[in-house]
This record gives sequence, structure tokens and C-alpha cells, in this order.
Amino acid sequence: MDIYTRKSWWKWWLAFFGVIIIATSAYFTIYLTKKLSEEEQKKVEQWALAQEKIATLPLESDEDLTLYLEILQSNTTIPVIIENQLGGVDAHVNFDENVIIEEELKKIKETGQEPIEGVEGVNLYFKKSRLLRLLEIFPFIQLLLISFFIGLGYLFFSVARRSEQNQVWVGMAKETAHQLGTPIMGIIGWIDYLKELNPEDEEINETVTELRNDVNRLELIADRFSKIGSDPELQPSNIFDELEAIRGYMAKRAPRKTSFEFPDANQEPIVVPVNSHLLQWVFENLIRNSIDALENGQGVISAEVNDLGNKVEVLLSDTGSGIPASKLKTVFQPGYSTKTRGWGLGLSLAKRIIDSYHSGKIFVKSSEVGKGTTFSIQLPKGK
Repeated sequence: MDIYTRKSWWKWWLAFFGVIIIATSAYFTIYLTKKLSEEEQKKVEQWALAQEKIATLPLESDEDLTLYLEILQSNTTIPVIIENQLGGVDAHVNFDENVIIEEELKKIKETGQEPIEGVEGVNLYFKKSRLLRLLEIFPFIQLLLISFFIGLGYLFFSVARRSEQNQVWVGMAKETAHQLGTPIMGIIGWIDYLKELNPEDEEINETVTELRNDVNRLELIADRFSKIGSDPELQPSNIFDELEAIRGYMAKRAPRKTSFEFPDANQEPIVVPVNSHLLQWVFENLIRNSIDALENGQGVISAEVNDLGNKVEVLLSDTGSGIPASKLKTVFQPGYSTKTRGWGLGLSLAKRIIDSYHSGKIFVKSSEVGKGTTFSIQLPKGK
């Protein structure tokens, strides 16, 4: 199981436990709400009995009414309306002064609430207390707050992680460029020494020339790494010349069964501001991946250029193994690789170069397993 599959599972597990926490909290809140509602029902019934007892007590009775009066006075939260037998309102308690009681009574009846019947056709209606109403909506408020904080936390975590990754990228790239510098200078010295040993020997001269070409390539790689983390200078360049340069380089190093179908470099130029070294790096990474995706190196790697007005699109395609749909979202993330060797940094670097340094876009335009993949690189033309 690769790192992105594990990360995906962790997200699902975190989401699962989050749902469990929210569901448990909601269930407990609903349970409390139900119990509180039952208690309010009992209190209203006791209040109605106390009201009925006082109303039906004979005037000459000397019975102690202290308990009943305390019951009536204890209700300070539950809104109650007493309706007479004619449908009018005899009394009400715990309603705001600006509330029209008749309208409140109508609303209560529309809920289908069964009244508590009293003597002489008197009916008693009540509303849930403010505390109970707030408790009923508390799970939804809680859900919103938890979701907000989870989203905010994930956002901050992602930003911090991306910033940390960028620092690692920059540090690794610059250290690599620095480490390459010393052996490159040493190799150049040895090349000069070999040339001086026997300047008339054609075989030695040919070997020295090839060594120098490889050293030039190492210097180019070091220069590419040194530009990571800095603001590279962009220069106007013909996109057809850039493609032809990388085609010429990669065609010599690809298997003989690999054919390249690139646009003619002599057609009308399309100029875009690019850093040639870094853009060539992107093309090289994509083409190397395409070669690795071809079965036994047999297949076609093609390029196409589309003028989209204010930007230029370069399509790099192959007839290789393709990318599974489940992996399309992770191909540009560090560490993703379908090969047993390599660190899986090529496409991540390519995305950084195009997005951050050229203000463009790079994405998988299409891919089908067993048929091939097409990458789209979109570069702004600039002013």
C-alpha cells in the first residue's frame, strides 16, 4: 500500500470517527431533549392540576393552598395559555409582552398538540420552553461548528505541510546543485588533462568530446537544481524550437523501437516567455515517463502545439500503459511512482516549474489503461 493510499485510508478513518463523535453527541442531545420535554409535560400537568384545584375550591374552605400556589409560581419558563370554552384566552404566562396571544394559540393548535382539559370546558395549551427549543437545535449548531473547525484545521495543516515541503524541496535542490559543483569541476580538469596527453590521437579526442558533452549535461542539471526556490528569469522563446531541442536529445537516448512524432520546427514561430533550462526539464521528465510506459520501448511519443489565444498548449502523448483513473489525482504528488526505482519526484517538479515559475498549468488531459496518456502543458504568452 503506497503513501497516498494510506493517506486516503487515514482520511476515511478520521471521517468515520468524526461521524461517530457527532452521532454520539447528537444522540445524547436528543436523549436529553426528550427527557426534558417529558419533564416539561409533567410540570404543565401539575400546573394545570394546581390551577384547577384553586379554581374549584369553595370560598368557605380553610384548606392550605400553599403547595398549589408554589406550583403555579414555580413555572417561570414554560409558556402556557388557558383557553375558555368559547375559544377565547382566559390567561397566559411566560410570553413576551409584544406577542399576540391569539396568534400563538393558533400556531400551537396547528402543531396538532392535544390540550390538557380542565373543568368547565377549559383547555390548557403550552409551548416548549426556550431552553428546550435551543437544545433541539443544538446538534445542528454543533455539527456546523465541528465541521468548521475541522475544515479550518485541515486548511491550516495543509498550508503548513505545503510550506514545509517547499522548504525541503528548495533545500534539497540547492544542496544537490552545490554537491554537483565540486565533482564537475574535477571532471573538467581531468578532461583537459586527457586532451593534453596526446592531442593528435583521434580516439582520445572523440572520447574527450563525449565526456565534455556529458559534463555539459551535468552542468545543465546543476543549473536546473540551483534555480529551484529562486525566481528564474523568463526569456521569449519559440515553443517549436524548445520541443525540437528535447526531441533531438531524447531520440538519441530512447530505444530504437520508440518513434517520435513532433511538430515541424520550421513552421511559423509561437513565442512564449520561458526559462529554457527548466522547461526542457519538464519535457524531459514527461518523455522519460512515456518511454518507461512503453512496452519493451515500442511505441510512439508525440507532441502537439495549440495556440489558444492568450496562452499556448503543448500536448505530450504516448501509446504506453496509461494511468489508472484512481491514480490521476496523485500523479503530481511527491513520492508517486509506478516504477520500482526512483523517488517519484519528476512530475512533482514538473508541476512546480510550470505552476510556480511559469504561471501555467500542467495536468493529465486524458489517459486510458493499455492505450496511453496525454499531458497538457499550458503556458501564458505574456505581454
